Order: sequence, then C-alpha cells, then structure tokens
Amino acid sequence: MSDATLPKVAEQALNRVRSSGVAIGGIAVLAGLAVSRVLLQAFGIQHYGFFRDELYYIACSHHLASGYIDQPPLIALIAWAARHLFGDSLVGYRILPVLAGGATVFLTGLLARELGGGRLAQFLAAVVILLAPLSLAFNGILTMNAFEPLFWLLCAWLAVRIVKGGSSSLWLLMGATAGMGLENKHTMLVFVLALIAGLALSRQHHSALLKLFRSKWIWLGALLAFVLFLPNLIWETFHGWPQFEVVRNAQQLKNVELSPLQFVGEQILFMQPLALPIWIGGLCWYLFATEGKRFRFLGWAYLIVVGIFIVLHGKSYYPAPIYPVMAAAGGVAFEQLTARLDRRWLRLAYPAVLIVVGLATLPFGVPLLPVDAFLRYSQAVPYQRWVKTERDATVALPQIYADMFGWENMAGTIAGVYHNLSKREQTNCAILAGNYGEAGAIDMYGRRLSLPRAISGHNNYFLWGPRGYSGECVILFGERAEINKNFFGEVERVATISDAHAMPSEQEVPVYLCHKPKSPLSVLWPHFKLII
Repeated sequence: MSDATLPKVAEQALNRVRSSGVAIGGIAVLAGLAVSRVLLQAFGIQHYGFFRDELYYIACSHHLASGYIDQPPLIALIAWAARHLFGDSLVGYRILPVLAGGATVFLTGLLARELGGGRLAQFLAAVVILLAPLSLAFNGILTMNAFEPLFWLLCAWLAVRIVKGGSSSLWLLMGATAGMGLENKHTMLVFVLALIAGLALSRQHHSALLKLFRSKWIWLGALLAFVLFLPNLIWETFHGWPQFEVVRNAQQLKNVELSPLQFVGEQILFMQPLALPIWIGGLCWYLFATEGKRFRFLGWAYLIVVGIFIVLHGKSYYPAPIYPVMAAAGGVAFEQLTARLDRRWLRLAYPAVLIVVGLATLPFGVPLLPVDAFLRYSQAVPYQRWVKTERDATVALPQIYADMFGWENMAGTIAGVYHNLSKREQTNCAILAGNYGEAGAIDMYGRRLSLPRAISGHNNYFLWGPRGYSGECVILFGERAEINKNFFGEVERVATISDAHAMPSEQEVPVYLCHKPKSPLSVLWPHFKLII
C-alpha cells in the first residue's frame, strides 16, 4: 500500500467508526424510549381492575383450543403462559402486553432508520407512538390489540428490507410473522392483502414485483403463513365460521356506525391531535416524496386498510396497528423538511410541544389517577367524550376504564346469594351469567369465594355448555336475564349488583334465584346463545 492511499484508508475507517457510533447512539435512544414506555405503563398497571375482555381471555386460557368463536387462539395461549410464568394476578397478566408496547416503540424507530431517517426521525417517530393514547390503553391490558401492532410493524420492516435488496429468505420470516399475526387477530389478513395490493399499485415496482413473485422464497413464506394459520382455519371450518356471525351481529347490534369523516376524526384523537402532521406527513412522504418512492406501497397499504374498515363499518380503532408505520415515515419527512437552517428551530419546538400535549393526554391512555381524580381531570380536559366505539358506552368514564369496574363487587354479590343456599342446593346450583365479562368475573374472583365456575350463552362460553347442570337451581343475572328468567317456573329476585363507575349495562343488575326449569338446562341451552 502506497503512502498516498493511507490517509484515504484511515478516513474510510474513521467514517465507519463514526457511522457505527451514530447507529449505536440511535439504538440507545430508542431503547431508552422503549423503557420509558414500559415504566409509564407500570405506574398505572393495577390502579383499576381487570378489563372485561381480559377476564374472558383468562377463562379461554383454561380451555386451550385451536380457535374460539370470536378470536384466534394466540391470546388464550398468551394468558396461559402469563399465568404460569408470572402468577394469576392483574400484574402478571399485563406484563407481556406492557413489554409489547415497549417493543412497538423501539421497532417504530428502527423502521424510521430503515427508511433513511437519522436520530431526529427515529426519536420523533418513537415518541409519537410512545404517547399515543390508544396505543397506551391497549398495551396496558391483556388484549389482542396489544400485540397486533408488533406483527404489522415487523411485516412492514421486513418488506422495506426486501425492497431495499435484502435477502429473499426474509420472505420466510415475513410468512412466519403474518401466520402468527393471523393466530393473534384475523384483521392481520387485511394488512397482508393491503401490502400485496400496495406493491401492485406502485407502478415503479412492476419489474421488481415480477422478479419477487418469481422467487421461491415468497411462495415458501406464503406457505409457512398458511401452515401456521391452518389450525385456526380448520377449527373455523368445523364450527361453521362463527367469526362471520360475530362480526355481523356486532355491526348490527353493538358497534357505533360512523361516517367516513367521523371515522378519520377518531383516528386523530386516538393518536393525539398534535401528532396529526407526523402521520399525515408520513403518508405524503410515502406517496409523493422522491426518497419515499421505493416504499410507496406502504402509503397505498394505509389507504387500503382505512378504506376497508370504513366500508365494512369496522370499529374506528381497527386501523390502529398501521400508525407506527406512518409515524416512521412521518419522522423521516419532518427531519428532511426541517433540514434548512431557517426551519431548524422546529426540530426543538415541535417535539417539545408534542411531548407536553402527550403528557397532558396521558391519563386517557394510562390509569395513573384515582378514579375520582380522573373524573375531575376529564371534565377539565374532555378528551374522551368525542370517542365512542360501542352503543353501550358510559359518559362518566371512557369505555376502556368503565369496563374495569364492578367485577369483584359482582362476584361478591353472587357469592352472598350462593352461600345463602342450603348445602344441598349449592351442590347443583348453576351460576348463569349474561355475558362473558360477567362469567369471567365469577371464574376469576369466585375461586377465593368458593364459587363454582360460571356458565353463559355468550360466545365461547356457549360452546362450553351447561357443564352438566340440570337447571333445578340457577342463579341468573346479567345481560338478557329479563328474557331468560321466563324459562323457569319459579323466579325470585334476591339481589341487585351495581357500581357507579361500571358500564351502564352492569349497573343496577338484578339477580334472580330460579327453580323449576321448563325443560332440562341441556335442552334449553340453545335459547341462551348470544354471539356478538
């Protein structure tokens, strides 16, 4: 090597070291933001009680199967794992969702880096997701929605890597991710189809697209996704595709129907209004920016996902998992927009204001405040009043909080009725709950109250049947109790369940002691069916 080339080699080596240092520094920042998210959620993890759906998923975890009437099997398996790893407690069941939230924040920043973003882009993208009220709310409870963004985000990250020339074998990892995502929630299929359609609509990729589809790896990835999803498909087939019945009944009887404008308006609230320029900027960057040209398929995917859920009258939070993908591009767009010297002040001002407003909306995503303090706060900052995803929604508390109240009191009231019975009656007395939340509350809190497991006609509880009870003695309460009591010849109202902070349907709930069924409970059972 000549003396003349030594400085060049040294300079190249120095540049590599600097680049490596910047990357490591960026990773450290993202890791810090992810840890901050976990700590934020840890402060509110047990201020209120179990969420309605958590009680149901925990009940499902005692009946592991390859499918359930209203969800794929992964969430029940996660609940089973949480119970065996961390114990049968509120904190134990919520550890994995909280960690998933931290991972989502971290991966959002990584996607921004993969799109060409520097530290500012990565930081801003991660902060948008870190403080998004809906993201915080979902990652604070055991729910499919806590894990769904991770599956969508990882698929997007892998797609970007492939488009940038990464190994074709990454299709296998994408197939595994999509397959597991489908076992978590069926809406994963919407995102997968939107990705494929987005690639097809990105005309500049037609030649590259043909090359991709000629690769054996994409088909092997698709096969892997299918194999992973197959157990649930088989279950759905043998049970008459109940998921379609659930969706149809929810649209007709449960969900609030929104106009397209209202639907988009709720997206703005879910993500925090001041974050709007970031995810809108991300959409524009994907669709129109020269630098985003290669990744235009993700912009199309966003429009397709939102369009599908609007047309099918899905709940307004269904597109939520795609917003980390938009935030990543938004961070890049902001970084590029503020590169000029006369705009540099925005690099400090906007993130600072975003964080301040995010902290102001924090109590709507994390139950940090005692309930009375939160009610006062929500009157001063009426943030949640604009969002209503179901018809039976309380005014005093947002639904996600209201559904955390009343369950332990409910189990205590039922225990009082049950233990008032004679020992002979207790032996064959069924506790018939109206919905899966009520039944789940009996199953969760009833163990220490010496109660038998509940029965219910709601969703998968219907499949579990009447558990051998004859119906000669039934404690009946909850949804449709006024109708179901007519199946008994002798009915006495023995108690009332109420909690001022619970959902309206769980306030002033009558409890009936029923005898003399008009037919055996096994014969009457189809009349209790409630699929919604």
